Amino acid sequence: MTRYAIRRLLVAIPTLLAAYTLVFLFIRVAPGDPAVAALGDYASAEAVQALRERMGLNAPLWVQYVRTLVGYLRGDLGHSLITNIPISTQIASALPHTLELTFAGVLIGSLLGIPLGVVAAVHRNRFADYMSRVLSLAGISIPAFYLGILLILAFAVQLRWFPVMGAGDFSEPVKNLRHLALPALSLGIIMTAFVARMTRSCFLNVLREDYVRTARAKGLCERAVLLIHSLRNALIPVVAVLGTQAALLIGDSVMTEVVFSRPGMGKLIVQAMLQRDYIALQSLIVVYGAFVVLINLITDLSYGLIDPRIRYD
Repeated sequence: MTRYAIRRLLVAIPTLLAAYTLVFLFIRVAPGDPAVAALGDYASAEAVQALRERMGLNAPLWVQYVRTLVGYLRGDLGHSLITNIPISTQIASALPHTLELTFAGVLIGSLLGIPLGVVAAVHRNRFADYMSRVLSLAGISIPAFYLGILLILAFAVQLRWFPVMGAGDFSEPVKNLRHLALPALSLGIIMTAFVARMTRSCFLNVLREDYVRTARAKGLCERAVLLIHSLRNALIPVVAVLGTQAALLIGDSVMTEVVFSRPGMGKLIVQAMLQRDYIALQSLIVVYGAFVVLINLITDLSYGLIDPRIRYD
């Protein structure tokens, strides 16, 4: 597995380089002058030109590309054009909140989606199956930000069980969990829908296999047949969906953090877009891309833990 992980890391390098190249080019062709955005529309031409020179915007495009890439390799993500604060400092304070929200959404989606899919498969074409499919379709159809607003109205405004906005402090676990509950539930419900649909489909395919019929013919109890012989063999595609949805949840967390006013990466990205702080926006998107590649690597490595027959030679 170690050799396979090293090979996957080497393959991830050109992927990250391609992602950086696309982000770099898209940011550069976006309308608006970063120097004007930093100084204001009424800044003099001399001041704008001096800032462009200090920012390196007058250099050829390939020089900017190489200079920025070398900075990333050194761990230097640049400074914000608006606040002049190191972007790495902003990411260090915001990233834990985004990772916390994403992990909580994946956890909720797994704990609810897998059992819901199993129940739907076992009771195929019965009431439990119909309800599971209806709930899954509803979860897929509702946007994350809209679901977040509904949860705020129901549990924060009407019932007043949870706070409306903020993320709490990690030094106060109970308060932090109360702030995390609604945004995590917003993402978790959507992920539950995808996981439940995939689990149901894979479980139905496994139940038709010969080894399942053999296990029942040997007199094993139904719980052992379902949990030991069936579920584990159905989890490979489910884990693939979990990895894909975890990567998508990082993107969905952008709007969710805005709705719940959480100080995460999503809020930083929206602020950078509104302020035309293209250096911060570029660095934030590159960091997002790195986490997507990391999630895909973890997903690939987890296959062997689920099914020992899988080898990485």
